[in-house]
This record gives sequence, structure tokens and C-alpha cells, in this order.
Amino acid sequence: MNRIPLLAGLALVGAVAVSALFLWPSPDRISETDAFAAPGLEPMTIEEARVEFWRLTPALLLVVYDAFGLTEEDAIYDTLASVTDGDALEYLYLERVGAMAGGGLEEADQTIHEIKLLNTQVTRDGAALAIDASWQVVGTVGHAEHLHVRGNTYSADLLVAPVQGAWRITDFTLLDVNRDEAGETFPAPQTN
Repeated sequence: MNRIPLLAGLALVGAVAVSALFLWPSPDRISETDAFAAPGLEPMTIEEARVEFWRLTPALLLVVYDAFGLTEEDAIYDTLASVTDGDALEYLYLERVGAMAGGGLEEADQTIHEIKLLNTQVTRDGAALAIDASWQVVGTVGHAEHLHVRGNTYSADLLVAPVQGAWRITDFTLLDVNRDEAGETFPAPQTN
């Protein structure tokens, strides 16, 4: 077996990874014109994200809820890691895995229909946005033979910052949850 192509390939991968670390703007080297990816949105500069926080925040939270609807630990982590980082990633991942350990959501049985920001304020802290958010999530949750429409309201302090070229939630402090029903129970559709 000729190991030279394998070693050359590994060296190339290593060189690309190292160069990405040096070329990727660190938080202290981010300029006002750098734009960062956001799920389902055009890339945004820091100021654009501050002005458009009412679009950015639900876009990030929707991916968090998508992760919470998954049941495989690797998929949950990877989905959360696409929109969270650091303490927020650890907190939200442990919340989801803890729910699974308690017997919750053994199969995908939730659908998010809308995330609506309520009383929300944003302040800029360098390249990061401190978002004091409250939002309502409207969706359906299935249990055996019926579905519930839910309209839960959440309140949290979020820190959103550019990390590795994308906007991510880097800190998440849940302040309040109101889990009132926002609809009626109805039979689940028949499946074949």
C-alpha cells in the first residue's frame, strides 16, 4: 500500500484547518463590514443583525426547536451546534438529553408552526447582541392517538454573536416558561 498519497492528503487537510484558524476573523478582528450566515436569512453584518434581531432571533430559535424534535443524540448535538456555541450549546444539549432520559420525546412528535417574538429588547456589546427576549411558540404535540395545539411562552436572556462565520446563540438563560394550551385537542390523522 502506497501511504504517500494518504499522508499528502492528511497534510493538506491539516494545512487547510490551520489556515482557517488564522484567516477566520476572531472577535477582536471582526469589522463592521463582515457579514455572517443565519439560518434561512441572507448573511448579516453586526449592525444589520442588531436592526433585524426580530428576524434573526426566531430563525436561530427555530433550529433549536428542530433539534429538540430529534431523538438521536448525534443529530441533536450537530443541529444545536449549527446555531449555538459554548455555554448555550452545553445547556441546551443537556436539557434535551435530560428530557430523553426522563422518557420524553422517544419519537418525533412535535411540529412548530410559528415562533413570534413578544416583548424583546436588544443591545449591542461589541460584536455580540444581548437580547432580552420573550417569544411564543405555537405548534402541535402528538400523544398516542391525538394532537394538542400548544402556545408556550418563554422568556430568556440570549447572547448572540458571530462564531466561525455564522450567528450563534452563545449564552442562554431561561427566565420563565408559561405552558398554557393555545388550542383544543383533536384526533391524530390516520396513517397507513
